[in-house]
Amino acid sequence: MPLITIDERQYELDLLSSDAKGQLGSLQFVDAEIARLQAQIAVYQTARVAYSNALKAALPKMEEVLVGTA
Repeated sequence: MPLITIDERQYELDLLSSDAKGQLGSLQFVDAEIARLQAQIAVYQTARVAYSNALKAALPKMEEVLVGTA
């Protein structure tokens, strides 16, 4: 029988009530969604750094700005 551990106590999955099994399923779903969203955030943060670096490279250099105003 599969065991699950909650708060350092082990429970036999087959012996849980249908309500407890439902709550466990919901908890597993939410944990999976949090992991998925954290992975998405990591992708967006990486893209943000790349866009920021590209923007900095596209900006005129300070010398160009000074010459342009003279």
